[in-house]
Amino acid sequence: MGVFVTGVRPRWSDMDAYGHVNHANTVTLLEEARIDLLFTEATRHGVPDMAKGVVVARLVVDYLAPLMFTGGEIVVEMSVRELKSASFTLDYAVREDRREGSAVVTKAETLMVPYNLTAGRPRRLLEAERDFLAGWRAGGNGA
Repeated sequence: MGVFVTGVRPRWSDMDAYGHVNHANTVTLLEEARIDLLFTEATRHGVPDMAKGVVVARLVVDYLAPLMFTGGEIVVEMSVRELKSASFTLDYAVREDRREGSAVVTKAETLMVPYNLTAGRPRRLLEAERDFLAGWRAGGNGA
């Protein structure tokens, strides 16, 4: 697999006065896409523990072009770039729609840290989590 692809639909209220999806709402759309990978897809692969606690430690967003509100779905492509014992980095490419050759309008990255909510502190990745994430490394062959 290597790259996880999901669709997210911006809402009318995500738009600013210029018809662009504004920064705060772009970050929320990235979060929705990330949930598809780390919670839904991970659970589908028998790895439910990430849904119990993983936090964003760092976020970088690069805007290549305005993300216009069209009422349609945008496409978010995600891959794991760096995988350490207690953190991992996700890379994102946001495309304006599902058409072949659709332009990448935003690139982003998040440094993610597994978190023990009960203890209130970071934790190490479990072996099953590491295996799942390794399958989404760019150029990887799947989970």
